[in-house]
Amino acid sequence: VQLQASGGGLVQAGGSLRPSCVASGRTLSRFAVAWFRQAPGKEREFVAAISWSGVRTYYADSVKGRFTISRDNAKNTVYLQMNSLKPEDTAVYYCAADQAPGSWTAPTYADWGQGTLVTVSS
Repeated sequence: VQLQASGGGLVQAGGSLRPSCVASGRTLSRFAVAWFRQAPGKEREFVAAISWSGVRTYYADSVKGRFTISRDNAKNTVYLQMNSLKPEDTAVYYCAADQAPGSWTAPTYADWGQGTLVTVSS
């Protein structure tokens, strides 16, 4: 499945953004989807994941209570609602998909989008 992430941008600390990940080529409804992020000089890290049905969600401790992952299978889209943003949330955010991820949190998903930059100013 091809993935296109968008919706990043520049926001002040405490603000909100809602990146989206749109799929093409195949229906996203059979895929688990995750968001990862990578800050300059750091390794890619897990942010959030959602099962194909949307029933199960998983979050990194650093974003729990601030970020919400959701999906609209009719629109072939997964969203990441990011509230109470902090400067340490600054990174390129990637969406990834897999029909049967071996791990919800490891960056081993089969398909990846190109990333969208989120910059949080203090």
